[in-house]
Amino acid sequence: MSFMRMLRVSGVMLAGALVFGSAPAAMADQNRDDQWPLKAFDAANIWKESTGKGITVAVIDDPVNGIHPDLKGNVLPGKSFIDGGRGDRKGPGDHGTGMASLIAGHGHGAGNADGVMGLAPDAKILPVGRPQVGAGSENSGPGDWIRYAVDHDASVINMSIGPAFLTDSDRSALAYAAQKDVLVVVASGNSGETKLGELAASPGIVAVGSVDKTGKMWPKSNSGSQMMLTAPGVEITSASATPGQYRLADGTSDSTAYVSAAAALLRSKFPDLSAGQIANRLVKSAGLPPGKKGLELPDPHYGYGFIQPLKALTAVIPAGSKNGPLKTPKADPSTGVGGASAGSGGQQASGEKDDGLGTGAIVGIAVGVLVAVTVIVIVVVRQKKNGRNGPPNGGPGGFGGPGFMPQQPGPFQQPAPYQHPGPYQQPGPYQQPGPYQHQPGAPGAFPPVPPPVQPPGQ
Repeated sequence: MSFMRMLRVSGVMLAGALVFGSAPAAMADQNRDDQWPLKAFDAANIWKESTGKGITVAVIDDPVNGIHPDLKGNVLPGKSFIDGGRGDRKGPGDHGTGMASLIAGHGHGAGNADGVMGLAPDAKILPVGRPQVGAGSENSGPGDWIRYAVDHDASVINMSIGPAFLTDSDRSALAYAAQKDVLVVVASGNSGETKLGELAASPGIVAVGSVDKTGKMWPKSNSGSQMMLTAPGVEITSASATPGQYRLADGTSDSTAYVSAAAALLRSKFPDLSAGQIANRLVKSAGLPPGKKGLELPDPHYGYGFIQPLKALTAVIPAGSKNGPLKTPKADPSTGVGGASAGSGGQQASGEKDDGLGTGAIVGIAVGVLVAVTVIVIVVVRQKKNGRNGPPNGGPGGFGGPGFMPQQPGPFQQPAPYQHPGPYQQPGPYQQPGPYQHQPGAPGAFPPVPPPVQPPGQ
C-alpha cells in the first residue's frame, strides 16, 4: 500500500554489529525475534493445528520475489498485470514480497530458524502484480486482478491496497469471488479517516484495521461501520524484495496479511466451511483489549476485535449460515455473473433476459397474498379468543441467521489481548533485543516473551 512507513533492516545492520559484535547469521535471528505477532499469536501451538497446507492465497500487490530465501518454493508463477509476464519476479516495490512473507514465509537456514516466518508457512502464494497509480499497465483494474485470482484457485485473496474507486466491473468481480466461495480480505487504509474506502466498505469484504502490541488501535488506521477485524500492524518485520534485506513497517497492509494468513489456516483445517463460515470463526474468536470489553460490536474502529488464530482453530464454534457475517455483493447482470447471494446457490443462466413478470407469476403472487391474508386473520381471531398475544416468532438476531451472533464478552474473550495460556508464556513486558530495540511495553502489555518459535518442518 502506498501509504506505508517503511524501514529496511539492511540500513541498520552496521549499527547492530557495532553494538553487539554479532555475525550476519545472528542478524537473521534478530529478524525472527522482531516478529512479535508470532509470539503474541502463540504460533508454535497454532502450527500444531494447521500450517495452511493445501491453501492458495492470492496477493494482489507489487510482484512477489519468489526467489527470496524466506519464500522460495511457496510462490506460484502468477501474473504481472504491469507487463503481462509472471508475477513471481522482483518488481518495482517491496510491498508485495513483504505481505507474502507475513502470510507464507518459511524462513531459511538451519531448521528454518532465520529470517521471516509467515503465520501460514505451508500455504502457497499466487502473486498478482498490479501497476502503481499512474504507471503503465494492460489497462487492467481490480476486477481483472480479482477474477484472475479466483480463476487460478485462490481460496483467499489479500488486497493490502486501496483503489480510489470501483467500477461496475470491479463490483461484479467481487460478486464472482463470493459465488466461487473465495474470501476477500482488504486493508482499511492508513490515513486515520473515519470512513473506509470504497473497496474496504464493499459487501462481502473482510475489512481490516491495525492494533499495536497492547491491542490498542493504531491511530492512523481508518475506521468505519464496515470494519470487521483488526490485527497487528505496528512495528512489523517482513521480507524485502531484495534477498537478504527486510522491512520494518506500520500499517493496515500488514494487519491484512495476518488476517489472510489466519483465514488460510482455517481453510486448511476446516475445508468444508464456506468463506462466510471462516469469517464467522474469526469474528467469534476475536478479542478486545482491557477497557474495551463493553463496546457495542461491530465497533467502527475494532470491528469485532483483533484476531486470535489459536482460538479460531480450536474453539467450539457452530458453523452458522453460509454467508456468516459477510453481506452479499451484487453483480451487474450484464456481466453474466448473476446477483444471487454467495450462499443461495442460485444463478441466472448466462444470456438469459428477464422481460418482466409473466401471467403465471402474477397469478402465483396473487394466490400467495390471499393465503397470507387468510393466515393473518385466523391468527388474530385465535389470539383475541384466547385473550392473549403469543410470543414473537424467530430466534436470536445477528448476521446470517441462526448460528451467528455478534461477539459478546464470555469464554471467547481472553482477559488480556493476544495471550494464550500454556508453556510459551512468561511474565513481564515484551522487549525486543538487538539493533532494532523498541521501547519496552507498558506493564501488562502483550505479548509475554515465550521461548523462540520453532517453525514446522518443511
